[in-house]
Amino acid sequence: MRIAVIGATGNVGTATLRALAADDRVEAIVGVARRRPDEAWPKVTWQAADVVCDPLEPLLAGADAVIHLAWLIQPSRDESVTRAVNVDGTQRVLDAAAAAGVPRVVAASSIGAYSPGPKDRPVDEAWPTGGTPSSFYSRHKAEMERRLDAFERAHPDRRVVRLRPGLIFQRSAASEIRRYFAGPLLPNPLLRPGLIPVLPFPRGLAVQCVHTDDVADAYRRAALEPHAEGAYNIAADPVLDAERVGRILGARPIPVAPRLVRAAAGLAWKARLQPTSPDWLDMGMSVPVMDTRRARAHLGWQPAHTAAETVLELLDGMAHGQGGLTPPLAARAGGRARLGELRTGVGGRA
Repeated sequence: MRIAVIGATGNVGTATLRALAADDRVEAIVGVARRRPDEAWPKVTWQAADVVCDPLEPLLAGADAVIHLAWLIQPSRDESVTRAVNVDGTQRVLDAAAAAGVPRVVAASSIGAYSPGPKDRPVDEAWPTGGTPSSFYSRHKAEMERRLDAFERAHPDRRVVRLRPGLIFQRSAASEIRRYFAGPLLPNPLLRPGLIPVLPFPRGLAVQCVHTDDVADAYRRAALEPHAEGAYNIAADPVLDAERVGRILGARPIPVAPRLVRAAAGLAWKARLQPTSPDWLDMGMSVPVMDTRRARAHLGWQPAHTAAETVLELLDGMAHGQGGLTPPLAARAGGRARLGELRTGVGGRA
Protein backbone atom coordinates (compact mmCIF):
# COMPACT_ATOMS: atom_id res chain seq x y z
CA MET A 1 0.00 0.00 0.00
CA ARG A 2 0.99 3.60 -0.61
CA ILE A 3 0.10 6.05 2.18
CA ALA A 4 0.35 9.83 2.10
CA VAL A 5 0.83 11.61 5.43
CA ILE A 6 0.16 15.36 5.42
CA GLY A 7 1.74 17.13 8.37
CA ALA A 8 4.37 14.42 8.64
CA THR A 9 7.06 16.20 10.66
CA GLY A 10 5.18 17.12 13.83
CA ASN A 11 4.55 15.31 17.09
CA VAL A 12 1.99 12.86 15.68
CA GLY A 13 3.30 12.81 12.11
CA THR A 14 6.77 11.52 12.98
CA ALA A 15 5.38 8.72 15.13
CA THR A 16 2.86 7.81 12.43
CA LEU A 17 5.67 7.50 9.88
CA ARG A 18 7.48 5.11 12.21
CA ALA A 19 4.35 3.02 12.76
CA LEU A 20 3.56 2.79 9.06
CA ALA A 21 7.15 1.97 8.08
CA ALA A 22 7.18 -0.95 10.53
CA ASP A 23 4.09 -2.49 8.90
CA ASP A 24 4.90 -4.91 6.05
CA ARG A 25 1.67 -3.98 4.27
CA VAL A 26 3.01 -0.48 3.65
CA GLU A 27 5.29 -0.31 0.62
CA ALA A 28 5.72 3.46 0.27
CA ILE A 29 4.98 6.58 2.28
CA VAL A 30 4.73 10.14 0.99
CA GLY A 31 5.65 12.51 3.83
CA VAL A 32 4.24 16.00 3.20
CA ALA A 33 5.37 18.98 5.29
CA ARG A 34 6.13 22.68 4.89
CA ARG A 35 9.76 22.09 5.87
CA ARG A 36 11.35 18.90 4.60
CA PRO A 37 13.79 17.18 6.98
CA ASP A 38 17.38 16.53 5.95
CA GLU A 39 17.39 12.94 7.24
CA ALA A 40 16.20 9.93 5.23
CA TRP A 41 13.34 7.93 6.79
CA PRO A 42 12.48 4.29 5.96
CA LYS A 43 10.00 3.98 3.08
CA VAL A 44 9.42 7.77 3.08
CA THR A 45 9.65 10.10 0.10
CA TRP A 46 9.55 13.68 1.36
CA GLN A 47 7.54 16.38 -0.40
CA ALA A 48 7.57 20.03 0.67
CA ALA A 49 4.11 21.57 0.46
CA ASP A 50 1.90 23.98 2.37
CA VAL A 51 -1.77 23.00 2.65
CA VAL A 52 -2.71 26.67 2.40
CA CYS A 53 -1.39 27.35 -1.08
CA ASP A 54 0.53 24.53 -2.78
CA PRO A 55 -0.93 21.96 -5.22
CA LEU A 56 -1.83 18.82 -3.28
CA GLU A 57 -3.51 16.56 -5.83
CA PRO A 58 -0.21 15.47 -7.47
CA LEU A 59 1.12 14.41 -4.06
CA LEU A 60 -1.88 12.13 -3.51
CA ALA A 61 -1.86 10.46 -6.92
CA GLY A 62 -1.81 6.69 -6.53
CA ALA A 63 -2.27 6.78 -2.75
CA ASP A 64 -4.39 4.08 -1.12
CA ALA A 65 -5.00 6.35 1.87
CA VAL A 66 -4.19 9.85 3.07
CA ILE A 67 -3.67 10.66 6.75
CA HIS A 68 -4.30 14.37 7.32
CA LEU A 69 -2.46 15.68 10.38
CA ALA A 70 -1.50 19.25 9.38
CA TRP A 71 -2.71 21.63 12.08
CA LEU A 72 -1.64 24.87 13.75
CA ILE A 73 -1.90 25.60 17.48
CA GLN A 74 0.19 28.76 17.25
CA PRO A 75 0.07 31.66 16.58
CA SER A 76 -2.59 32.08 19.25
CA ARG A 77 -2.77 35.81 18.49
CA ASP A 78 -3.84 35.62 14.84
CA GLU A 79 -6.77 33.32 14.10
CA SER A 80 -6.67 34.16 10.41
CA VAL A 81 -3.38 32.23 10.19
CA THR A 82 -4.55 29.19 12.16
CA ARG A 83 -7.90 29.03 10.36
CA ALA A 84 -6.19 29.14 6.96
CA VAL A 85 -4.39 25.89 7.84
CA ASN A 86 -6.87 24.18 10.12
CA VAL A 87 -10.14 24.75 8.29
CA ASP A 88 -9.32 25.94 4.78
CA GLY A 89 -6.28 23.65 4.60
CA THR A 90 -8.44 20.69 5.56
CA GLN A 91 -10.88 21.54 2.77
CA ARG A 92 -8.00 21.70 0.28
CA VAL A 93 -6.79 18.27 1.41
CA LEU A 94 -10.30 16.83 1.00
CA ASP A 95 -10.69 18.40 -2.43
CA ALA A 96 -7.32 16.99 -3.50
CA ALA A 97 -8.19 13.53 -2.16
CA ALA A 98 -11.45 13.59 -4.12
CA ALA A 99 -9.72 14.70 -7.32
CA ALA A 100 -6.94 12.13 -6.94
CA GLY A 101 -9.38 9.31 -6.26
CA VAL A 102 -7.94 8.39 -2.86
CA PRO A 103 -10.24 5.68 -1.49
CA ARG A 104 -9.60 6.33 2.22
CA VAL A 105 -9.22 9.57 4.19
CA VAL A 106 -8.06 9.48 7.80
CA ALA A 107 -8.30 12.82 9.61
CA ALA A 108 -7.04 14.16 12.94
CA SER A 109 -10.02 15.41 14.86
CA SER A 110 -9.80 15.82 18.64
CA ILE A 111 -11.52 15.62 21.99
CA GLY A 112 -11.73 19.38 21.49
CA ALA A 113 -14.38 18.90 18.80
CA TYR A 114 -16.93 17.75 21.38
CA SER A 115 -19.69 19.92 22.75
CA PRO A 116 -19.70 20.44 26.53
CA GLY A 117 -20.25 17.19 28.36
CA PRO A 118 -19.92 15.28 31.63
CA LYS A 119 -16.74 14.71 33.60
CA ASP A 120 -18.21 12.03 35.87
CA ARG A 121 -19.02 9.48 33.14
CA PRO A 122 -17.51 8.73 29.71
CA VAL A 123 -19.33 9.46 26.47
CA ASP A 124 -19.00 7.60 23.18
CA GLU A 125 -18.49 8.90 19.66
CA ALA A 126 -22.18 9.81 19.27
CA TRP A 127 -21.75 12.83 21.56
CA PRO A 128 -22.30 16.07 19.58
CA THR A 129 -19.27 17.75 18.04
CA GLY A 130 -20.27 21.37 18.38
CA GLY A 131 -17.08 22.40 20.13
CA THR A 132 -16.46 25.04 22.79
CA PRO A 133 -17.49 28.38 21.23
CA SER A 134 -14.89 30.52 23.02
CA SER A 135 -11.96 28.30 21.92
CA PHE A 136 -10.49 28.86 18.44
CA TYR A 137 -8.92 25.37 18.51
CA SER A 138 -12.25 23.79 19.41
CA ARG A 139 -14.18 25.83 16.83
CA HIS A 140 -11.74 24.75 14.14
CA LYS A 141 -11.99 21.08 15.11
CA ALA A 142 -15.78 21.26 15.12
CA GLU A 143 -15.77 22.87 11.69
CA MET A 144 -13.37 20.23 10.45
CA GLU A 145 -15.93 17.62 11.51
CA ARG A 146 -18.56 19.40 9.41
CA ARG A 147 -16.21 19.40 6.39
CA LEU A 148 -15.68 15.66 6.86
CA ASP A 149 -19.45 15.14 7.10
CA ALA A 150 -19.93 16.98 3.82
CA PHE A 151 -17.15 14.99 2.16
CA GLU A 152 -18.80 11.73 3.23
CA ARG A 153 -22.14 12.83 1.78
CA ALA A 154 -20.57 13.93 -1.50
CA HIS A 155 -18.39 10.80 -1.84
CA PRO A 156 -20.24 7.81 -0.37
CA ASP A 157 -17.80 5.49 -2.15
CA ARG A 158 -14.86 6.78 -0.05
CA ARG A 159 -14.14 5.55 3.44
CA VAL A 160 -13.61 8.33 5.99
CA VAL A 161 -12.09 7.76 9.42
CA ARG A 162 -11.66 10.43 12.08
CA LEU A 163 -9.71 9.99 15.31
CA ARG A 164 -10.54 12.06 18.37
CA PRO A 165 -7.57 11.82 20.73
CA GLY A 166 -6.95 13.56 24.02
CA LEU A 167 -3.73 15.46 24.72
CA ILE A 168 -0.83 13.81 22.87
CA PHE A 169 2.64 13.64 24.42
CA GLN A 170 6.04 12.04 23.82
CA ARG A 171 9.60 12.80 24.90
CA SER A 172 10.83 13.97 21.49
CA ALA A 173 8.02 16.54 21.31
CA ALA A 174 8.91 18.04 24.71
CA SER A 175 10.56 21.21 23.37
CA GLU A 176 7.77 21.81 20.86
CA ILE A 177 5.10 21.42 23.54
CA ARG A 178 7.02 23.74 25.88
CA ARG A 179 7.19 26.38 23.11
CA TYR A 180 3.52 26.08 22.21
CA PHE A 181 2.03 26.02 25.70
CA ALA A 182 4.52 27.32 28.29
CA GLY A 183 6.72 29.72 26.36
CA PRO A 184 10.34 30.84 26.66
CA LEU A 185 10.24 32.13 30.24
CA LEU A 186 9.68 28.77 31.94
CA PRO A 187 12.97 27.29 33.25
CA ASN A 188 13.24 23.62 32.25
CA PRO A 189 14.43 22.36 35.69
CA LEU A 190 11.19 23.50 37.36
CA LEU A 191 9.39 20.72 35.49
CA ARG A 192 10.96 17.94 37.52
CA PRO A 193 8.32 16.15 39.64
CA GLY A 194 8.71 16.72 43.37
CA LEU A 195 10.19 20.21 43.18
CA ILE A 196 6.93 22.05 43.82
CA PRO A 197 5.10 21.03 47.04
CA VAL A 198 1.66 22.38 46.12
CA LEU A 199 -0.24 22.44 42.83
CA PRO A 200 -2.93 25.07 42.17
CA PHE A 201 -5.48 23.21 40.03
CA PRO A 202 -8.72 24.45 38.46
CA ARG A 203 -11.61 23.01 40.43
CA GLY A 204 -13.48 20.40 38.38
CA LEU A 205 -10.88 20.06 35.62
CA ALA A 206 -10.32 16.53 34.32
CA VAL A 207 -8.38 15.78 31.13
CA GLN A 208 -7.29 12.77 29.11
CA CYS A 209 -3.98 12.18 27.42
CA VAL A 210 -2.31 9.50 25.32
CA HIS A 211 1.23 8.69 24.24
CA THR A 212 2.11 9.75 20.71
CA ASP A 213 3.21 6.24 19.77
CA ASP A 214 -0.20 4.90 20.82
CA VAL A 215 -1.97 7.54 18.72
CA ALA A 216 0.29 6.62 15.79
CA ASP A 217 -0.71 2.99 16.16
CA ALA A 218 -4.35 4.06 15.97
CA TYR A 219 -3.65 6.01 12.76
CA ARG A 220 -1.86 3.00 11.29
CA ARG A 221 -4.86 0.80 12.04
CA ALA A 222 -7.30 3.40 10.73
CA ALA A 223 -5.42 3.62 7.43
CA LEU A 224 -4.79 -0.09 6.90
CA GLU A 225 -7.62 -2.09 8.46
CA PRO A 226 -10.30 -2.62 5.77
CA HIS A 227 -13.20 -2.37 8.24
CA ALA A 228 -12.11 0.91 9.88
CA GLU A 229 -14.69 3.69 9.46
CA GLY A 230 -16.31 6.52 11.35
CA ALA A 231 -15.04 8.14 14.54
CA TYR A 232 -12.83 6.71 17.27
CA ASN A 233 -12.03 8.16 20.68
CA ILE A 234 -8.36 7.68 21.57
CA ALA A 235 -7.10 8.13 25.15
CA ALA A 236 -5.24 6.25 27.86
CA ASP A 237 -6.29 5.59 31.44
CA PRO A 238 -6.52 7.05 33.99
CA VAL A 239 -8.40 10.30 33.56
CA LEU A 240 -6.20 13.07 34.98
CA ASP A 241 -7.95 15.02 37.71
CA ALA A 242 -6.44 17.08 40.51
CA GLU A 243 -5.72 14.11 42.75
CA ARG A 244 -4.01 12.05 40.03
CA VAL A 245 -1.98 14.96 38.66
CA GLY A 246 -0.87 15.82 42.18
CA ARG A 247 0.23 12.23 42.71
CA ILE A 248 2.20 12.25 39.44
CA LEU A 249 3.96 15.50 40.35
CA GLY A 250 4.45 14.68 44.00
CA ALA A 251 2.50 17.81 44.96
CA ARG A 252 -0.57 18.55 47.06
CA PRO A 253 -3.36 19.86 44.81
CA ILE A 254 -5.02 23.11 45.87
CA PRO A 255 -8.44 23.65 44.22
CA VAL A 256 -8.73 27.06 42.58
CA ALA A 257 -11.82 28.62 41.01
CA PRO A 258 -11.55 28.25 37.21
CA ARG A 259 -12.47 31.91 36.69
CA LEU A 260 -9.44 32.98 38.71
CA VAL A 261 -7.14 30.68 36.74
CA ARG A 262 -8.60 31.98 33.50
CA ALA A 263 -8.14 35.59 34.56
CA ALA A 264 -4.50 34.97 35.50
CA ALA A 265 -3.83 33.09 32.26
CA GLY A 266 -5.47 35.87 30.27
CA LEU A 267 -3.35 38.57 31.90
CA ALA A 268 -0.16 36.57 31.31
CA TRP A 269 -1.15 35.97 27.69
CA LYS A 270 -1.96 39.63 27.03
CA ALA A 271 1.35 40.62 28.62
CA ARG A 272 3.13 38.12 26.35
CA LEU A 273 4.54 36.20 29.29
CA GLN A 274 3.20 32.91 27.94
CA PRO A 275 1.72 31.79 24.58
CA THR A 276 -1.47 30.00 25.64
CA SER A 277 -4.69 31.94 25.29
CA PRO A 278 -7.15 31.44 28.18
CA ASP A 279 -9.73 29.79 25.94
CA TRP A 280 -7.73 26.55 26.26
CA LEU A 281 -8.97 26.40 29.86
CA ASP A 282 -12.53 26.92 28.63
CA MET A 283 -12.15 23.89 26.38
CA GLY A 284 -10.49 21.77 29.09
CA MET A 285 -13.28 22.53 31.54
CA SER A 286 -15.95 21.93 28.91
CA VAL A 287 -15.11 18.75 27.00
CA PRO A 288 -16.47 15.44 28.25
CA VAL A 289 -14.53 12.39 29.34
CA MET A 290 -14.30 10.01 26.37
CA ASP A 291 -15.15 6.32 26.22
CA THR A 292 -12.52 4.50 24.12
CA ARG A 293 -14.22 1.10 23.89
CA ARG A 294 -15.05 1.44 20.20
CA ALA A 295 -11.39 1.83 19.19
CA ARG A 296 -10.40 -1.10 21.39
CA ALA A 297 -13.13 -3.39 20.08
CA HIS A 298 -13.30 -2.31 16.44
CA LEU A 299 -9.65 -1.51 15.66
CA GLY A 300 -8.03 -3.85 18.19
CA TRP A 301 -6.28 -0.76 19.55
CA GLN A 302 -4.75 -0.87 23.01
CA PRO A 303 -2.49 1.82 24.49
CA ALA A 304 0.91 0.60 25.61
CA HIS A 305 1.41 3.56 27.94
CA THR A 306 -0.72 4.79 30.83
CA ALA A 307 -1.62 8.45 31.11
CA ALA A 308 0.64 8.79 34.16
CA GLU A 309 3.62 7.26 32.32
CA THR A 310 2.99 9.57 29.38
CA VAL A 311 2.94 12.72 31.51
CA LEU A 312 6.11 11.69 33.36
CA GLU A 313 7.90 11.04 30.05
CA LEU A 314 6.88 14.45 28.76
CA LEU A 315 8.00 16.23 31.94
CA ASP A 316 11.34 14.45 31.90
CA GLY A 317 11.81 15.44 28.27
CA MET A 318 10.94 19.05 29.02
CA ALA A 319 13.21 19.17 32.05
CA HIS A 320 16.12 18.00 29.89
CA GLY A 321 15.24 20.10 26.83
CA GLN A 322 14.62 17.09 24.61
CA GLY A 323 13.62 17.45 20.97
CA GLY A 324 13.24 15.48 17.75
CA LEU A 325 14.91 15.21 14.35
CA THR A 326 12.46 17.27 12.29
CA PRO A 327 12.27 21.10 12.13
CA PRO A 328 9.11 21.45 14.29
CA LEU A 329 10.46 19.12 16.98
CA ALA A 330 14.04 20.39 17.11
CA ALA A 331 15.18 21.35 20.59
CA ARG A 332 16.46 24.71 19.29
CA ALA A 333 13.53 25.55 17.05
CA GLY A 334 12.84 28.58 19.23
CA GLY A 335 16.30 29.99 18.53
CA ARG A 336 19.43 30.21 20.63
CA ALA A 337 18.51 30.98 24.23
CA ARG A 338 14.86 31.05 23.01
CA LEU A 339 15.45 34.49 21.52
CA GLY A 340 13.43 33.60 18.42
CA GLU A 341 10.33 33.04 20.54
CA LEU A 342 10.82 36.36 22.31
CA ARG A 343 11.68 38.31 19.15
CA THR A 344 8.58 37.24 17.24
CA GLY A 345 6.23 37.60 20.19
CA VAL A 346 5.32 34.88 22.66
CA GLY A 347 2.49 33.06 20.92
CA GLY A 348 2.96 35.24 17.88
CA ARG A 349 4.12 32.68 15.35
CA ALA A 350 3.65 29.03 14.38
